[in-house]
Amino acid sequence: MNVIIKTQNSKLKTLLLLAIWLLIAVGLRLTNLSAKPPWTDEFSTLVFSLGNSFLPVPLDQPISVDVLLQPLQPLATAGIQDVWKHLSTESNHPPLYFILTHLWMRLFPTHEGLVSLWGARSLAAFFGAASIPAVYALTQLAFRSRLVSHLAAAMMATSPYGIFLAQEARHYTLAILWVIASLACLVIASRHIQNHTQIPIQIALSWVGINAVGIATHYFFTLTLCCEALVLLFLAWRQWTRKTREKFSTSSSPPNLYSPWFRIYAVALGTFVAGLVWLPVFLQNSYGGKLTEWIQGPRTGMAWINPIFQALAAWITMISLLPVEASQLAVVIVSGLLMLIFFIWAVPILVRGIKVYLKQAQTRLMVQVFAGLIAGAIALFFLFTYFFGIDLTRGARYNFVYFPAVIVLLGASLAVCWRDPILEKGRWGINGKKAVIIILSMGLVSAITVVCNLGYQKYYRPDLFVQLIEQTSHVPVLIATTHKTHVQIGEMMGIAREYKIQNFIQNSIQNSKSPSPLFLLAHQDEDPKTSTVALQNTLKTLPRPFDLWLVNFYAPQPEEVKNCVAETQSLSAVNGYDYKLYHCGD
Repeated sequence: MNVIIKTQNSKLKTLLLLAIWLLIAVGLRLTNLSAKPPWTDEFSTLVFSLGNSFLPVPLDQPISVDVLLQPLQPLATAGIQDVWKHLSTESNHPPLYFILTHLWMRLFPTHEGLVSLWGARSLAAFFGAASIPAVYALTQLAFRSRLVSHLAAAMMATSPYGIFLAQEARHYTLAILWVIASLACLVIASRHIQNHTQIPIQIALSWVGINAVGIATHYFFTLTLCCEALVLLFLAWRQWTRKTREKFSTSSSPPNLYSPWFRIYAVALGTFVAGLVWLPVFLQNSYGGKLTEWIQGPRTGMAWINPIFQALAAWITMISLLPVEASQLAVVIVSGLLMLIFFIWAVPILVRGIKVYLKQAQTRLMVQVFAGLIAGAIALFFLFTYFFGIDLTRGARYNFVYFPAVIVLLGASLAVCWRDPILEKGRWGINGKKAVIIILSMGLVSAITVVCNLGYQKYYRPDLFVQLIEQTSHVPVLIATTHKTHVQIGEMMGIAREYKIQNFIQNSIQNSKSPSPLFLLAHQDEDPKTSTVALQNTLKTLPRPFDLWLVNFYAPQPEEVKNCVAETQSLSAVNGYDYKLYHCGD
């Protein structure tokens, strides 16, 4: 009877503590959720999830704010088939997340006729919060320790990298859930390989299904699958070297139907077929190459070592991120120094914890599985970067493919410190339990940094750019940019949305509106001069005076610009918007 009561109390404490991590995660992810302006990728999510298209936006002619923002207006007639239709022809992403977002956003009212940004981002935030119990379950499955599982859940709840992904209207948090689920199947398979037993059929079928929906969420989920394959190859090689009964070889002998490998082959085949379904869609999409140009291209000079620093920055922010992007230089310097000191102190502690688990027979396999997956992912990233010219390190968000594995190992390492305080006693005068508290506290502070937009700042700051325009221009404004894909439309949508929101606020308070600008999307194919001609024709038709803002305009300037006066005052730089200002008088 006492054993039953103690067990029930233990389960109650576990659920209560897990609920605390979950509440912290939800609170952090929903704080200031719509305060940061959306950037181009989020506009893609909003437009395609509504079942709308970027194609109706007029090119090569001046358009108003309302015309530019029309794709952000929900249509009652748009359905899931429209989501798939426009996504498959204008983007390079699979549809699952966009379909879910389409259904989710119906629950939220529009704002000034536009889709709710909070509504779109909240879905990713809730998926991000769901990763806390998911990573708890994965860690419990792998290490069979509540302490390890709670510490992993706490790290996931406060990880600045995790919160960065969860506060964007993008598919990465859903993909992380599929990564966790797929890794759970890998953990089960690894144990069966070690014990020379067959994988249950329901696990094999679930694994195929999880991998299928993972690919349908993000194509880079296949990188996780490649890493899992590398881990399985390592386990097979180890079995072969030990000359076990179920050794893995290339001999022509028939497979053992009761070996775990037979069903692993079946899982691999099923996953391959599930991925093959999307190959025609991916290949027929003419936009795919244009949308990924930013991670491709030749590399010269110092650019050869940039991927190393980009990768380091992404790894660091999985644990800690202080306000290194603050506007005050003193804050940046102090934050950088504190982060440096923190990692010099923390890394040996974390590494030592992993070494302890490697020495224990009951935990060695799991550490090898997760460490192997992380090492394989890092190797693949640098392989694509240096040998195929596709710099995956430029997008920190792509590290979602192995992020849960990092969290699991961090939880395991911190558990060693917590259980054995003597292990770390004397290092800078801090024992093990205090070290764990400091590391978790650093995670919480880092999470607040991201929430307050002092770390992982948005790539585009249209709010600051609109303020600059209103402070500088006192006549009608034309904002011109070169157009290649809907990325450039998203850049301009950010500016237009800020104008619409500010006019709504001004109209509510002062019953007055500031004049909205006109926008020109000067289309550009192979010849940059096509954008030049479009701008030239537009400038001839506009009544003067007006101010011309060339924003991210990558084409020769037309002759008509010479009739305008370039701004001589040094204006402040704005993230995402490379601009030049010309005053075009009478």
